[in-house]
Amino acid sequence: MNTQVQNPTQVDWVAVLRHEARGLVDALDAHPDARRLFDGTIDPEGYIHYLVQTYHYARWSTPMLAEAGHRLERQGRHPHLAELLVQKAGEERGHEKWLLSDLRNLGCPEARVEGAAHTPAVDAYTGWNFFTSRSGVATAVLGTAYVLEYLSQTRATGVVERLIEADRIPNIRKSVTFLRSHGALDGDHVAEMESVLRTLTDPEDQAAVIFSARATRCIYPGIFRER
Repeated sequence: MNTQVQNPTQVDWVAVLRHEARGLVDALDAHPDARRLFDGTIDPEGYIHYLVQTYHYARWSTPMLAEAGHRLERQGRHPHLAELLVQKAGEERGHEKWLLSDLRNLGCPEARVEGAAHTPAVDAYTGWNFFTSRSGVATAVLGTAYVLEYLSQTRATGVVERLIEADRIPNIRKSVTFLRSHGALDGDHVAEMESVLRTLTDPEDQAAVIFSARATRCIYPGIFRER
């Protein structure tokens, strides 16, 4: 993992952030199971694995974002970013219920999902983002949020339709709520986030956001099945 972060004052730091997001998309395009998901050709086991692992990190999105936002409020720092984080926490609320519904329609009851083993990537993702929200640089979680929304905007379009058209997964029409809803919600958020992030001028905050984006770029492909 390349942990060297360019000095944001020497370059357009949001362009560096966008480069990390693009790197995640490229990594997933090269990952066999992620590519199958994007193409609509993933098999039932791979799709279930993806949804289960996504559930085990997405269920924590609201508290992660809310804790970071409220911590900034207590510190009296970046009120506009604190507001954005709290807003995003609200937007993420309930996404785990979409995942449980999709998995139930695939024959996976909630108890099985809850008891499923996490990949190391899920544990790394949740551990890192809770650390930054609670103890690290609170703005860092925006780097994670940015790259995942960039991913949704660039790859979610058409995935649902391709999964349904391929029809390789029994009951797939009733099992795409998360993908359909999440992709639709993230449509304009990348430009919105870039506009707000450009107001962040503190070099430490900029570096933390970029580092978190880079960590997510390296961690996230690990939620997919390796084969």
